[in-house]
Amino acid sequence: MIHGRRLGAAALVLSALLIPALAHATFSIVAYDSTTQELGVAVQSRAFSVAEAVPWAEAGVGAIATQASTNESFGPLGLDMLRKGMAAPDVVRALVDSDSGQTHRQLGVVDVHGASAAHTGKDCSSWAGHRTGYGYSIQGNILAGEAVVADMERAFLNTPGELAARLLAALDAGQAAGGDKRGMQSAAILVVRPSDEFPEYRTRYIDLHVEDSKSPIQELRRVFQIHEATKLAEAHLRYADAYEKAGRKDLAQTERTRVGEALKRALARGENDASNLNGLAWTCAENGVFLPEALQAAERAVKLEPKNTGIMDTLAEVHFKMGDQAKAVEVETRALALAPNDSYLTQQLARFRAGGAK
Repeated sequence: MIHGRRLGAAALVLSALLIPALAHATFSIVAYDSTTQELGVAVQSRAFSVAEAVPWAEAGVGAIATQASTNESFGPLGLDMLRKGMAAPDVVRALVDSDSGQTHRQLGVVDVHGASAAHTGKDCSSWAGHRTGYGYSIQGNILAGEAVVADMERAFLNTPGELAARLLAALDAGQAAGGDKRGMQSAAILVVRPSDEFPEYRTRYIDLHVEDSKSPIQELRRVFQIHEATKLAEAHLRYADAYEKAGRKDLAQTERTRVGEALKRALARGENDASNLNGLAWTCAENGVFLPEALQAAERAVKLEPKNTGIMDTLAEVHFKMGDQAKAVEVETRALALAPNDSYLTQQLARFRAGGAK
């Protein structure tokens, strides 16, 4: 069997008829954010490792979900068509028309201009159907009922914040409405975003998946919160710097606000993962943003892991950035007492005592 993600250039010209299909009865959302140019897919299924077959996306190109009696070739073939300038409705039409198994297929596509289109074959297991609008396509099969896609649509349109948050809200709403009537097993979220300086974001800005779990959406949200506290916070500040250089102060402020919002959410939910709290606090401290919230997070992290010198260093850094030199020296001195041979802590303490910038 040829796996869709490993298809070479020559294989892309093969008809979809030649690619075997696997069943991925599921519900998913494909979407586009016109402000950030992000494209993404979120999906849940009562099938193992749904991320392997259903979600496909490329920044500046489009996003695709291929499911039901899944034809994985729809992913790379569809992206290739989008890359060549075809609009989402034309891509769906071309893929479906070329496939003898079209009545068993389900497909959702969104292009880089926000146009969307979907196909639900008449022989997909009930309930099966889709909803589309500007910037999104929502589809599902073997569902508890139409309320699954209807509630997903409502949640996506009414949830504020960045694309990933809206995609996860749609999954939550779909599951709350009954979801896949067979149950739950795996879930995934894939978001891509244009970047010249960090080209890896074009194919994997956010790429998280849960392969086998009794509560895959809950687990997906948990790992997203870890990602949000570390790599995503860093990414937002990278984009903020890029927007500043481009003279887009409004967008730069939005990116920084995303980090503060993540930190406030972590505090509000009573986050008890010291690493998550520390990651957000450190990112804010390094960039001098949301320092009061960063202080709360760092203090909570130290209470959770009182002998972790790295977390103590973050607390000291926050105090220092807030202008409390004496407190920074006090905390760093305690950290150094726990690791007296740590050269980094020694340098940090000297910096705090001297009152110098990093």
